[in-house]
Amino acid sequence: MRFGIWVEPEMVNRDSNLYRAHPDWVYHFPRRSRTEFRNQFVLNLARDDVREWMLTTVDRLLSEHNIEFVKWDMNRHFTEPGWPEEVGKNPRRIWIDHVRNLYWILDELRRRHPNVAFESCSGGGGRVDLGILSRVDQVWTSDNTDAFDRLRIQEGFSFAYIPRVMMCWVTDCPNMLTQRTVPLRYRFHSAMAGSLGIGGDLSKWSDEDLAEARDLVKTYKRVRSVIQNGLVYRLQSPRKGSVTATQYVARNHDEVVVLVWGHSQQFGESKVLLRLRGLEEDALYVDATNGTSYSGAYLAHHGLEVRLINDFDSRMVHLDRI
Repeated sequence: MRFGIWVEPEMVNRDSNLYRAHPDWVYHFPRRSRTEFRNQFVLNLARDDVREWMLTTVDRLLSEHNIEFVKWDMNRHFTEPGWPEEVGKNPRRIWIDHVRNLYWILDELRRRHPNVAFESCSGGGGRVDLGILSRVDQVWTSDNTDAFDRLRIQEGFSFAYIPRVMMCWVTDCPNMLTQRTVPLRYRFHSAMAGSLGIGGDLSKWSDEDLAEARDLVKTYKRVRSVIQNGLVYRLQSPRKGSVTATQYVARNHDEVVVLVWGHSQQFGESKVLLRLRGLEEDALYVDATNGTSYSGAYLAHHGLEVRLINDFDSRMVHLDRI
């Protein structure tokens, strides 16, 4: 296991040496109270001196320690977006220059530390765009890690970005936001729709859960190249009906992965037929788990049969073209 660090460089605490030395470095208006949120103020990154301090500080952190991953977070809104020294100039400058300087810092850090992976995060998925994605390896999709809710979030994300950059965590149950409890396999299958991570307290997992998790991680490693980089087909949306299904096809069309999630079990819906897409109808596809073979035409026109049992059941099917 390698070491990573979670930082919020754009924030400062009132009770810190930095704030005591440079109280003018935060966004503020004269003679107006400065709003704290999460015990933080927002540093005025539009300032070049703040930009230089931030680059130097993070660069030193990465240079002096064996850090291979950085989660760059920003978790509060701007309040009092003033810059008294710039009175009389363009007040909109801060919105442009803050982002411009952030991009400059990330570009410089990537140049100096090419082997460090970076993730963008901001109160969940608040900083996900093509500008930031040109500078980071992945993004935090949402603070809502409920496995059922995540299906909608992840489907929406997939219309704009590839699964590889979408971080998806398996977290504990009941979920801290929804208090929903779903099986561990369902949570893993939900998180397998992007870049899988585990954010649960493993010290509290049972031996059975840990054993199942190990098997599911091994399974994901076998198929992650297809899921992360393949073609995505949304077979059944989580916004319609009680079953969601997503299909991934390798760019060379040699492998297919299908993820299926059942939500509320309805009478007569235990068997789901999914007409797969993007296959060669004359080719033969073999289930990597049980050895069952299908023609591409059969899978495209009749469909892949998947059986689900009980609420929040899920399946993953891995097919190899032969």
